[in-house]
Amino acid sequence: MKYNILIILICMISVGCKTTKEFDNILVKKAIENADLSHESFQRSMDFTRAWLQKTDSVSGLLPSNLNNRIDLWDPANAAADNYPFMVLSAYLLDSELLKGPLLDILNQEKTLTSRIGVLPDVYSFSKKDFNEYPINLGHVIFGASEYIKDGLIPLNELMGASPWQDRMMEMLDELFRHTDDFTGLGKYFKRASSVEEINGEMLQIFSRVYWMTGMEKYLNQAIKIADHYLLEMDFSQTDYLRLRDHGCEIIGGLSELFLTLHYINHSKVDAYRPPLYRLLDRILVYGRNTDGLFYNAINLKTKTPVDDRIADNWGYILNAYYTTWMVDQKVEYIRAVRKPFKALNLNYRNYNWEPGPQRGPLGSHDGYADAIESGINLLNRENDPDLRSWIDSEIKVMFAMQQPDGIVEGWHGDGNFARTALMYGLWKTQGARLSPWKHLLRLGAVTSEKESYFVLTSQTDWEGKLIFDAIRHKTILNLPVDYPRINQFPEWFTADSLANYLIMASNPKLSGTYSGAKLLEGIPIKIREGERFIISIQRKTPLIDKRGLTKTNN
Repeated sequence: MKYNILIILICMISVGCKTTKEFDNILVKKAIENADLSHESFQRSMDFTRAWLQKTDSVSGLLPSNLNNRIDLWDPANAAADNYPFMVLSAYLLDSELLKGPLLDILNQEKTLTSRIGVLPDVYSFSKKDFNEYPINLGHVIFGASEYIKDGLIPLNELMGASPWQDRMMEMLDELFRHTDDFTGLGKYFKRASSVEEINGEMLQIFSRVYWMTGMEKYLNQAIKIADHYLLEMDFSQTDYLRLRDHGCEIIGGLSELFLTLHYINHSKVDAYRPPLYRLLDRILVYGRNTDGLFYNAINLKTKTPVDDRIADNWGYILNAYYTTWMVDQKVEYIRAVRKPFKALNLNYRNYNWEPGPQRGPLGSHDGYADAIESGINLLNRENDPDLRSWIDSEIKVMFAMQQPDGIVEGWHGDGNFARTALMYGLWKTQGARLSPWKHLLRLGAVTSEKESYFVLTSQTDWEGKLIFDAIRHKTILNLPVDYPRINQFPEWFTADSLANYLIMASNPKLSGTYSGAKLLEGIPIKIREGERFIISIQRKTPLIDKRGLTKTNN
């Protein structure tokens, strides 16, 4: 949601305060409703985190990949990539002591016990107190590291910024550079071409984002080397199996991210990549979708037919690539492709079985819901569509109902994806704002209209802390030139900028005055008594000026 003027109303409903009649009661009511939704999202994420912490191995302190057949193993591609990181993010937002204690301990333990090729991790057996596989399988190590970085540590980095987890991400990435030649020969390690495409797609995404974050050409050059193979050396029209669902779709997203990167630095490869990238995207639109605009699990581009005609739960991951490419050239067919499924989702895909299985029941796995809902949230951030919004609000309830009373969801590494999407949903309902310290008796909700944003805080106990607003993270952390949609991105909603000043209006004189954006990012101190409610508001006082002296929007 991008606005030139952002208003946040701050008012404590108490003696001497403005009455709620001065506000838009419809928006206040909606913010209160969102407070309940965000609270459920955050509470469920904490329940998941605490439940899984009870399952750590008593000796190593590491998490099992599965509570059934892989309970003896910490796997970089599973426990490390999908489960553990979203325990970390839950604690980052909601429990700093848990973050700095048990969850940081797990990071230190996995570095100590599982690093096998330099700092690259491998699968560790609790019962053996050693690595699970001998001799070393380099392909598996590369795969595990790429999964851990892209699926787990990149999302952490985009929300948290500098941290021990960012350090772990960078040391593994730089270690992978010692094995870049092996990326061209990954086929000897894997039977399925989609596994090779997944690794290369992940590395394209990683290299593109880290290039912007660091400014180091070596990351860009390696991304170009991978893209040359897929866009200039091979012909996708001769591909008899192109996986569009989770894992296989990584290459499509990776190629689009690099294409946008090269566009913004005026690189000569843009013109060389455009025709083959367009041919790939165009063919997928013709042969890879159903009539609702959603994608099949896999297609054969040689025969122009589906190989697996079930609908991919990660439909938005693929549409991210179309939106990103549209941002470069404004090809109208691509933005139409992005918007096409929204109405159909709301009409035809409620309670849909995205990931069926013999033991998963009529609605399938929560993991399918997590990816499908994340797909919607990320695109809703760009396309504020009422059908899409209604569908997300409906389907999150289905996913939430799949969590067991003890906090475990299904008991495998995909449980982390439940928390990932729950946190994304909760942050949408608070417009990115958060409370520190968070308590389960607090409620924070927000809603934004064209002219103003309402933030409502209620409490069932006395509380003192800070209301912290989100930063323009795609700039402050990643240095991106534009906020293009990315797989597993935590979208930005209301953001404060340190270069702008904000006028806080409040009936309580102590809260009135001009605040810098830096102060909003640090957090506004608030005291609240049991049963009180705050309705909060801020207006930008000065336009945001970039380093070139040009006025620009908040995001």
